[in-house]
Amino acid sequence: MSFNRTLLLGRLALQDLWYDRIISFCIISSLVAVIAPLLLLFGLRFGIVSQLQDDLANDPRNLEIKMLSSGSYEQSWIEQLRQRPDVGFAIGLTRSLNTLADLQVDNRHFIENAEVIPTDAGDPLLGKLEILHENEVVLTQEAARKLAVKVGDTLTLRVSRQLEERREWGHKSLTVIGILPATYFNRAAIFTQPTLLLMLEYFRDGYTISALGVNSGQPISIKPPLYARARLYAKSIDHVANLERDLQAQRIETTSRLADIENVKSINRVLGIIFNTIAATALIGCIASLIGSFIANVDRKRKHIAVLRLLGFTSSAVGVYVILQGCLLSLLAYVGGYGIYLIASQIFNRALAGSQATDQMLCKITLGHSLLAMAITVVVALLVASIGAYRAINIEPAQSLREV
Repeated sequence: MSFNRTLLLGRLALQDLWYDRIISFCIISSLVAVIAPLLLLFGLRFGIVSQLQDDLANDPRNLEIKMLSSGSYEQSWIEQLRQRPDVGFAIGLTRSLNTLADLQVDNRHFIENAEVIPTDAGDPLLGKLEILHENEVVLTQEAARKLAVKVGDTLTLRVSRQLEERREWGHKSLTVIGILPATYFNRAAIFTQPTLLLMLEYFRDGYTISALGVNSGQPISIKPPLYARARLYAKSIDHVANLERDLQAQRIETTSRLADIENVKSINRVLGIIFNTIAATALIGCIASLIGSFIANVDRKRKHIAVLRLLGFTSSAVGVYVILQGCLLSLLAYVGGYGIYLIASQIFNRALAGSQATDQMLCKITLGHSLLAMAITVVVALLVASIGAYRAINIEPAQSLREV
């Protein structure tokens, strides 16, 4: 078929649709009645589930696997954890008693038994904050409030021990390089390099720690540190279950937010089943309606199609003519349905904005989803229009014109 003949077919198809604009409007409306609700339903499903998944993935507490029981773990065991592909962050923790210390700025601003938490590069809680020196710390917002300090201020860490029936105090001056918001950690605590935490443990065990200003006690022996537990975070929420299962296989009691993660996945599956069922039902009804509409339209235009055949258009050209009309109608219907979706989605988002803590949209689809939906609409229209095209090809011009 020549290019000019194709252009002529396109102009004829457009003019015919405009001439029968009432019939065209009815066909387009029937498609819009299916496309708009499906886009809206998919937008709600994708928006709600994606927001839940983003909240899970962005909250480091959901990645944490807490070790409940204390043990005796060497540095090599911690390193093996770090080497696992499903581990995002791991660092050793000393005994619980040795993870507490007093913090003081002056006589009015102090905290007793604040948590001392080891950290390193890649800590999910600290994000981009990184401690480079032993005397640098990151305070939680609660600790900063009680101490009335800000970034750049200094504070004193105080720790005590009982040695040979006398009470001794160790001191160390620390600089605040960051304050952690209370979003993910709301207790009074400081984050520091693991060497400071080991220093506190060795001090309480009776060793000489000159960095804390104490020269009494036994000389510290050079030996690999032993950890009671580990701060452990999975690489993603999909790795939490497997990592926790492996730890439990080593007889290590753990706890995590796996139940919350599974709830979101369950919601996703349920919404997927609901959407797929509704979409399949609506699609079947739409296809049945379109088949009837196209066949009735072809039968109604038998004489026009017969004239096209007599004017020299081949049977394949007539088939292309019918299919072209089906594509044009489906594209117009998709534009109308997408426009209705945009309006309805804004109504949903504004109506539900007051009930959510963030400004995220609860009803949304991406550009890729929009293009995929348009492609599916065109493919369905092509398949249905091909049935009408087959019927049009089989029209005998002479037989149709005898009925005039």
